[in-house]
Amino acid sequence: MTTLEATTFDSLDPATGAVLTTWPVHLEAEVLAAVGRARTASVVWAGFGFAGRRQRLTAWKAEIARELPALARVVHAENGKPYGDAVLEITLAVDHIAWAAKNAPRVLGPRRVRSGALAANQASTLEYPPLGVVGVIGPWNYPVFTPMGSLAYALAAGNAVVFKPSEHTPAVGAWLVEAWRRAVPDSPDVLQLVTGSGPTGAALCRAGVDKVAFTGSAATGRSVMAACAEGLVPVLMECGGKDAMIVADGADVPAAADAALWGAMSNAGQTCIGIERVYVTEGSYDAFVSEITRKAAALTPGSGQGASYGPITMPSQVGIIQRHIADALASGGRATTGGTVDGPYVAPTVLVDVPESSSAVTQETFGPTVTVTRVRDAEDALRRTNATSYGLAGSVFAGTSKAGMDIARRMRSGMTSVNSVIAFASVPGLPFGGVGESGFGRVHGDDGLREFTRAKAITRQRFALPVALTSFDRHERVTGQLVKAVRLLHGRG
Repeated sequence: MTTLEATTFDSLDPATGAVLTTWPVHLEAEVLAAVGRARTASVVWAGFGFAGRRQRLTAWKAEIARELPALARVVHAENGKPYGDAVLEITLAVDHIAWAAKNAPRVLGPRRVRSGALAANQASTLEYPPLGVVGVIGPWNYPVFTPMGSLAYALAAGNAVVFKPSEHTPAVGAWLVEAWRRAVPDSPDVLQLVTGSGPTGAALCRAGVDKVAFTGSAATGRSVMAACAEGLVPVLMECGGKDAMIVADGADVPAAADAALWGAMSNAGQTCIGIERVYVTEGSYDAFVSEITRKAAALTPGSGQGASYGPITMPSQVGIIQRHIADALASGGRATTGGTVDGPYVAPTVLVDVPESSSAVTQETFGPTVTVTRVRDAEDALRRTNATSYGLAGSVFAGTSKAGMDIARRMRSGMTSVNSVIAFASVPGLPFGGVGESGFGRVHGDDGLREFTRAKAITRQRFALPVALTSFDRHERVTGQLVKAVRLLHGRG
C-alpha cells in the first residue's frame, strides 16, 4: 500500500517484484513522538562526552562488523546489488564510524584562538557543541554507506538522530537501528527509526529537529528545503550528479577504461558519484572505445551468484533509462554494446557520437550506461565537463600526475579522483559533497563533523585594560590614541 491514506507499505524485491516485508507509515504524530524522545536522549548523549560517545560508537561499529554478512544479505534483497558489492559498501561505512568516533575530540574540542593586539586582555576559545536532534533522510542506492556519512558524524558530534531510510530499503535502516540498540542498550533513543515515503520525510522536517541531512534527487531536495524553511531548519543537501571522466593525452587507456566501466556500471549505474560521461582526447579515443566496449560486453546483470550488477531498484527508473538511450540513438548516437532492457535489467550500454544536447548527456540517467565523446584536447574536455548544472564528482586520467592534478583542480566538482575513480569516498578524512544542482554542505572528514555542530565563541577577560574602549566613561583623548594605534598597526604596506 502506497497511498497517502495507507497505514503500511511494502518493501519489494527489485528483481522479482515480490513483497519482502511490510512497514508502518509514520506520519506527524509518530514522527513528533520520535523527535521528542530523541530530544530527551540527546541531553544524556551529549553529556557522555567524546570518550563516552566513542566507546558506544565503537560498540555499534563492532556489532555491524560481526554481523556484516547478515546486513549484506538484507542490502542484496532490498537494493538488488550483488552480495560482494554490499559487503564492500558496509566495509566503507564501518570505517567511517571508526574515523568519526576517533577524530571528533580533535576536530570539535575546545581550542584557544589568538585574540590579537586590540583584545590582548581577552582569552578566546572556540568550541563546537552539538545541535541537538538531527533528522537524516537516506537514499536507497547505497542504503548503508551514504546515510552513515550523516548518522556516524552526527552521533560522534553529540547529537541524537531520527533516521528515515528510503521507502525502498526500510529493512536496511531498521537493521542499523536495531544493531544500535543491541550494541548501546543504555541509549536506545539516541538513534531512532521512522518509515514511510515523502509525507514522512516532510513530517520529519516539520517536527522540530535542529538540522536535516538529505540525500536524493534535486527535485525532492527542493521539497525538503521548502518544508524545512517553514521552521528555519538548516539543511544539508547531497543530490544527484552527471559526473564525467576526462581521459587526456598520455593516459593509461586500459586503466582508464576499467575505471570508467566500474564507475558507470557498478550498482547498475545507480551511483550519484558514478561516471555517466567520458571525454577522451583524439589520440586515445579509438583505443578507449574498443577497450571499454570489450569489457562492458562481458558484464552480466542479474540477481544470482556471479552477476556483475543487479536490477534497477526503482521500477520507474527503467523508463528514464530507456528514454535517455532512445534519445541518444535518435539524435545520431550509436551503442557499441548494450542498449536493451529486459524487465528490471538494463544491459551494459556504451554510447558514442551522442550530441551534447541529448538528455543522455545533460540529465542524470542513473543506470548502467555511459557516453564516450571524442574531444580535441584536455581543455575541450574540461569545458564540456563543466558545462552542466551538476557538480558532484569526477575523474581524470592523464599522462603525468601534474597534468592530472591541474585538470582536477579546475573541474567544477566537490570531489575528483586522479588516475582512479570514486577513490575519495573511501578516505574518511576527505569531505564529501557537491555544488550547484548536486547540493551543498559536506559529510565525512573534519567538515562533516562540524556540519552537525554550531560554532561557539567565548571570550574571557583576563585583566582590565588601562583604558576601557567599550565604556561610556571613555575619555575623548582615547579616540586619538586609537587612531594612532590603528595607523601604526595597519597603515603600512
